[in-house]
Amino acid sequence: MAMRENGMVPLFYHPDPELGKKVLRACYDGGARLMEFTARGDFAFEVFSELNKFALAELPGMILGVGSVTDASAASLYIQMGANFIVTPSLREDIARVCNRRKILWSPGCGSLTEINRAEELGCEIIKLFPGSVYGPGFVKAIKGPQPWTEVMPTGGVSTEESNLKAWFEAGVCCVGMGSKLISSSLLAKEDFAGLEEIVRSTLATIARIRK
Repeated sequence: MAMRENGMVPLFYHPDPELGKKVLRACYDGGARLMEFTARGDFAFEVFSELNKFALAELPGMILGVGSVTDASAASLYIQMGANFIVTPSLREDIARVCNRRKILWSPGCGSLTEINRAEELGCEIIKLFPGSVYGPGFVKAIKGPQPWTEVMPTGGVSTEESNLKAWFEAGVCCVGMGSKLISSSLLAKEDFAGLEEIVRSTLATIARIRK
C-alpha cells in the first residue's frame, strides 16, 4: 500500500487552486506520492476537482485523497471526483459504509482502543491517530503490544525533526500525516516551492533512514 511504502502523507488546503498545483508539484518533485487535501473551506470540492485533474494529467503516480470529511454525502461527492482515499477526524460508520461500498480506503480519527477496534471491525486498514500530539508515540507502542496487526498513522504532533520521526516509527507507526510542520504558512507566503520540495525530499530520506 502506498501509505506504508511512502511513510508520509502531506496534508494541505488552500482556496487558490493555482497555488495548490504548485504545492502539489513541489511535493511530487520532492518524492511524495500521496497528498491529503484537507477540505475545510467553502467550495473546497471545486478546488479538489481542479487539483485532481492536474495530478492525473501532470503528475503520474500521484495519489490524492480528501481529509476533514465529516459526513457520508461529502465522502460520496469526493469519491465521485476521484478521491483515492478518505480521512475523517472521528469514527463515522456512515462514511465507512460509503467507502466500503466503493472499495475506497478510509482512515478514521480514533483516540481509544475501543474506537480502534470498532474501526477495524468496520474494515479499516489504517487508523488515523488524531490528534497525535495528545497521545504521543507511547500510546502507539502500548496498543501495538496486544494488537501488533493494527496500522497507525498519527496526524498532528508530527514534525520533520529526526528525533520526532524516530520516536513515532520506533513506536510502530506505518506512516505519518504532516500538515503545517511540512507545508508551512511561511513557505506558502513566500511561495518558496523549491524550499518545500527540499523539505519533502529530506523528510522522506529521514524516514527511510529510520526505517532501516
